[in-house]
Amino acid sequence: MDAARRELAAEIHKAASEHDAAQADRLDRYRILEPETAELLAVLVRATGARRLLELGTSIGYSTIWLADAAEAVGGTLVSVELDPERSATARANLERARLTADLRVGDAGEALRAGGDESWDLIFLDAERPAYAGYWPDVLRTLAPGGLVAVDNVISHADQVEEILAIMAAEPTVTSTQVPIGAGLQLAVKR
Repeated sequence: MDAARRELAAEIHKAASEHDAAQADRLDRYRILEPETAELLAVLVRATGARRLLELGTSIGYSTIWLADAAEAVGGTLVSVELDPERSATARANLERARLTADLRVGDAGEALRAGGDESWDLIFLDAERPAYAGYWPDVLRTLAPGGLVAVDNVISHADQVEEILAIMAAEPTVTSTQVPIGAGLQLAVKR
């Protein structure tokens, strides 16, 4: 990521962190990704050459900027799904400021996965409502290409909310999985 985009990303992160600190209700918070986790995801996209990226949980586009920049670097595309239309509009404005493109969609993450074609994604990033992840798993597995990567955020900070999906991932014979203690905790799984 070039210096101008890094500066913009840092500005968005700072503003979102200040916003979240003032919110009593967690649903009113933007709950964006930690910078070190965003950078790791961008490196993983570049290292794997993942060209078809799906982000579930755009929020205001902080992680989306990192993923879109990485997708641009490898000649790929990013689809990002957000339930809240206002947050999606903010994400669109942030992407425009970064001179990046992504297919931003307003909708339900589970529905977006169900609508996806078999083996249609090289990387799927789950950063939506954590208790729903276990229900997403069959479609995550179906839509993930062989050699594709799944990344699940908040697996340390909200371990109780992701316990079911982590157990499912650990028991799945077609993936190899590991937990990375970065940011709020990132679970990575690659499909064989």
